[in-house]
Amino acid sequence: MDKFGSFLLGLGLGVGIGLVFAPQSGEETRDLLKSKADESKDYLKRQSEGLRSSASQAVDKGRDAINRQRDSLSDAIDAGKQAYREKVDQAPGQPV
Repeated sequence: MDKFGSFLLGLGLGVGIGLVFAPQSGEETRDLLKSKADESKDYLKRQSEGLRSSASQAVDKGRDAINRQRDSLSDAIDAGKQAYREKVDQAPGQPV
């Protein structure tokens, strides 16, 4: 668990303990805990969607870079083959 996750866990535990000892009725405390849990769930859902989007963009960029490198390599190989053919065709002693 990273530092931020540890911080959130500690924060959540601190809030929970504080609410247990707060001068509120049990029903009010349960409602508050439920609303905070719902807020946390929504926050984590938004964060995971953002991370998923970022990961998807990184994968797409990587795929594009690999495709560009593959195309460049293919072009270089084709140019090398063409240069070899031209050189062989121009070699002395070859029937014309």
